[in-house]
Amino acid sequence: MTDTAASPPDPHALAVRRDRTRAWFEALRDRICAEFEQLETEAPDDLYPGEPARFEFTPWRRGDGSEDQGGGVMGMMHGRLFEKVGVHVSTVYGEFNPDFAKNIRGAQTDPRFFATGISLIAHMRNPHVPAVHMNTRFITTTVNWFGGGMDLNPTQDYQRRQDFEDAKDFHAAARAACDAHGADYFERFKTWADEYFWLRHRNEPRGVGGIFYDHLDTGDFEADFAFTRDVGEAFLDIYPRIVRRRMATAWTEADRHEQCVRRGRYAEFNLLYDRGTKFGLETGGNVNSILSSMPPEARWP
Repeated sequence: MTDTAASPPDPHALAVRRDRTRAWFEALRDRICAEFEQLETEAPDDLYPGEPARFEFTPWRRGDGSEDQGGGVMGMMHGRLFEKVGVHVSTVYGEFNPDFAKNIRGAQTDPRFFATGISLIAHMRNPHVPAVHMNTRFITTTVNWFGGGMDLNPTQDYQRRQDFEDAKDFHAAARAACDAHGADYFERFKTWADEYFWLRHRNEPRGVGGIFYDHLDTGDFEADFAFTRDVGEAFLDIYPRIVRRRMATAWTEADRHEQCVRRGRYAEFNLLYDRGTKFGLETGGNVNSILSSMPPEARWP
């Protein structure tokens, strides 16, 4: 999607926008991590023995250190409920390499860029608790825009069932966030997610979808930023509710095997198609942070 954009803001206004978006993504990170740690604590001891885990935060810098190119903070937790979860924020800037710049909106005439955002993926120990992915970002070249979304990835045989309760509630939360900002947003962004999170080589979906949007620049920065914030708020509300609904359900080795097979599909998508993975690698991002989306265990039977 490419919406009609207004004239670029003056440098001071753009700097303010960058600071505000970065601060929001960092604040959202803190709230999500606190909620995930609370879920770790609440997980029933009979199914999840051991002490609740906590996030470890690792700062990183982009480039070789000879000049300031930004960086980020990688937040990781390997827990009893959250088998592997990464919640990362980054703020990077510099110049795209010439080949990559050809594919980026607004970078063909000037390769300089700024990008800030939050990205997370949670792989759960319990096969009955769906994995989840969410990211939102703000990017500037000679133009500026928002992008992101959230999608749910069940790992049991109901993975393709659109009437599954968790999928219905997840989509309802996404719809509420969208409907507050555009009558057509949900249908557009849900369709985009269904098309984007599609494993073309297997002719099947990665999960049950959600919403996905990119190049959101309506010409009203405040409206676009408010929508992006509401996507983050919707995620923070709905996903913990789904986790609490499912985390007390016992599982079998057969359930675990099926979960690992579905995780293999997740890995295939991220390595073959994921835009964030490609953007991070092409812009000199932190490889450990970028590839932390890979599941801790997967199978290809």
